[in-house]
Amino acid sequence: MRRQLRPTDVKRLNRTWRRNTGNRLGLIIESVTGPFNIGSIFRSAAAFGVDQIWLAGNATPPTNPKAGKTALGTERLVTWHEPMPATEAVKAAREDGYAVLAIELTAEAVPLHRAGLARDVCLVVGSEDHGCSPALLDAVDGACYIPQVGRVGSFNVAVAAAIALAEARRQEWQNLPDS
Repeated sequence: MRRQLRPTDVKRLNRTWRRNTGNRLGLIIESVTGPFNIGSIFRSAAAFGVDQIWLAGNATPPTNPKAGKTALGTERLVTWHEPMPATEAVKAAREDGYAVLAIELTAEAVPLHRAGLARDVCLVVGSEDHGCSPALLDAVDGACYIPQVGRVGSFNVAVAAAIALAEARRQEWQNLPDS
C-alpha cells in the first residue's frame, strides 16, 4: 500500500537530490509587479535551489506583505538583489559565471527542452503583461520558450518560471542512475 513520506523521509530524499546537484541556477525577474507572482516565484526558486535572484525594472520585492503570504518565508533561503536596470542584472549574472537565457517567445527562441540548461544558467522572466523588455532581450545570451499545444497563448509568469527551473534541473539529472 502506498503511503506519503514522513517529514524525516522527505528530508532524506531531498538531501540525496541536493548531493546530485552541482549546477548553479540564477533568476532575473524583470518588472513582475504582482506580489503573489513574486511570492510563488521565490517559493519555486527555493525549492529548486536557485542561488541568486536579481530583481530588475519595477519588480516587487519579496518583502511586500502580500508576496510573503505566498512565499511562506522562502525568500530568506535565496540570495536576492534589490531592483536594478535589467541590463545591469544581466551583466551581474554574467560576471558571476552564468549563461543568461530569457524565457520568451522570440523569432530565435528554441524550445525549452532543447535549450542546453545543464550548466550554470540564469533564467529570465519578464512582466506579466509584456514579457521581457527589448533592452533585456538584446542583453541576454539567448532565448527559449515553453512549447504549448492548448488554445491558451501563454503561462502565468510564476508558472513559467517554475516550469523553466524544473526543466533546468531535469536536464542536469537526466543521466543519473535510478535510485
